[in-house]
Amino acid sequence: MSNSVIVDPNRRHDFVLLFDVMDGNPNGDPDAGNLPRVDPETMHGLVTDVCLKRKVRNYVEAVRGADERYKIYVQNRGILANQQKRAYQALGVEPGKSANALARKWMCDNFFDVRVFGAVMTVGRTKDEKDGKQLHWNCGQVRGPIQMTFARSIDQVVPLDLSITRVALTNPDDTGRGEVDDQQAASGQMGRKSIIPYGLYRGYGFVSSALGEDTGLTEEDLGVFWQALQQMWDLDRSASRGFMACRGLYVFSHENGLGNAPAHTLLDRIQPRMKDDVQTPRRFDDYTIAVDDADLPEGVSLTRLVG
Repeated sequence: MSNSVIVDPNRRHDFVLLFDVMDGNPNGDPDAGNLPRVDPETMHGLVTDVCLKRKVRNYVEAVRGADERYKIYVQNRGILANQQKRAYQALGVEPGKSANALARKWMCDNFFDVRVFGAVMTVGRTKDEKDGKQLHWNCGQVRGPIQMTFARSIDQVVPLDLSITRVALTNPDDTGRGEVDDQQAASGQMGRKSIIPYGLYRGYGFVSSALGEDTGLTEEDLGVFWQALQQMWDLDRSASRGFMACRGLYVFSHENGLGNAPAHTLLDRIQPRMKDDVQTPRRFDDYTIAVDDADLPEGVSLTRLVG
């Protein structure tokens, strides 16, 4: 199948993303001591859509950030009001409490993640340097044409909270001992590291042509997005995440924007299963990926980007 199909913004696309983690924490929960997120009833691992979108944003900023149309609105430690202010300044219009349609379009045209994922840009204000009054940079709301679900592990995962030691201290008195030696620590410190030994995760995503028409989604945007899902893992390495990799990316494309079949009937055709002779999965080879591509509904095609 030609890749021109999966980058057509006039079609509806539904996709399955498979990725795994080995000896790492794919998405820590700050309310649980940064332990890997799990469904407490089933003990299946969870990775939020926000986590996945952050990886996409970081990848696009790294490879296309110099291009004007591929700036990132939601940046790490960024101030969103300052981003919205840029729209008003570029257009030469005065700020106001009501949304400015031209500013909304400018944000879509210049920020990849606004054009793709959408954004709520109604609350953004700064103080005027002259009189200190609040200036409202209201750019409205954008509903993104690409939406992603939480990813869930195929099988149960076992979160481990491991003890680690640190032999070097930041300050002389960090050990809490009475005597302080400014040159050498009397002892080290204990710490914690949270991981899961292995987990294969499956997430779903959807591309809406109608919403893409509203935001100005292009073939190039879709091409960058598919590339990001495959390669973003290599730009997101850290000691805490262990080894993560994309293991499958399957895109169902419809002939028209409304779609030719319900999404769930297509996504269910991708079924990862643990092999019969495996009791505790510890690597991707412990699974088989069943892909049912026979008798697809009329007007639907399947493209295997990975897998």
